[in-house]
Amino acid sequence: MLQVHSLEKRYHKHKILEDVNLQVSPGEVVGLVGENGAGKSTLLEILATVQSQSGGNIFLEERSYATDIKNIRKLIGYVPQEISLWEEFTVAENFLFFEKLSWKRRSLEACKQLCLDMQLDKWDEPVESLSGGMKRKLNLAISLIHDPILILLDEPTVGIDMKSKEEIGNYLVSLAKNQGKMIIYTSHDMTEITSCCDRIYCLGKDPFYSDLLKAKGVTVEKLGY
Repeated sequence: MLQVHSLEKRYHKHKILEDVNLQVSPGEVVGLVGENGAGKSTLLEILATVQSQSGGNIFLEERSYATDIKNIRKLIGYVPQEISLWEEFTVAENFLFFEKLSWKRRSLEACKQLCLDMQLDKWDEPVESLSGGMKRKLNLAISLIHDPILILLDEPTVGIDMKSKEEIGNYLVSLAKNQGKMIIYTSHDMTEITSCCDRIYCLGKDPFYSDLLKAKGVTVEKLGY
């Protein structure tokens, strides 16, 4: 389980996050919505150990971020909004490169299966020739090489076609339900969020997203201030 208690993030005197409390259980897909600048990406970066919190406590599988950060990092898969791939390399070459950096060794066959599971069958093609949806799938698949238990995704389907969005959403749900992964992801696509997520958190002061979801009969949990 992921547990976040009274999380705060400050830059000098400016508070980005204040009194954020949340939890995610194995097998859950949790959505995170809110206006631009609300702190969604910052929250994911803190959970991914890219940034440190200014206050509060975070626990993953009863391990504290304050005292066991090295081991916690081995349990996390993080995909930022920007696609981070070697464009001139093939899909296979990208996997070979990132597998060498992974916490866990995976065979070439296992890496290829990750792609096939996501309906990405361009194994020998250069990344620069792939569609936006295929690149997003590859970016996500690479984050799973070390078999993380917590997967953090910042706008994983932004700018791609509806078919790829649906395929990625279905795959995330299957990871949670069949493998017990904990998944948190941000999106501005309310249809996507409501169709894939078990629960939805709303971050920020603007009530637009929470009101929109509540009007659809969806329960939204408020985060922070």
